[in-house]
Amino acid sequence: MSSLSDQQIDMQLDELKGWRRDGNSIVKRYEFGDFIEAMSFMNQAAFYAEAIEHHPEWHNIYNVVDVRLTTHDTGGITSLDIRLAKRMEYIVQPKRL
Repeated sequence: MSSLSDQQIDMQLDELKGWRRDGNSIVKRYEFGDFIEAMSFMNQAAFYAEAIEHHPEWHNIYNVVDVRLTTHDTGGITSLDIRLAKRMEYIVQPKRL
């Protein structure tokens, strides 16, 4: 797997609301209604991350989760980072019945 080009990263970030580039990572802060919502998000994201064998760097304080995605093996941003970011966005979308 190789890192994405700057142009590829910019195109993907255009589709990922609130995500931004920070060096060789993409980052976002999620704010939830309470601690339980934050933990639910992290648990759902963790199961997906484990399934694709690509794990986030993240930090949680009460209802806030700060996420940093990078691929250490390549020293940059890869399609795995984009896939995980997209899944996180899917997790936080309101579900329709």
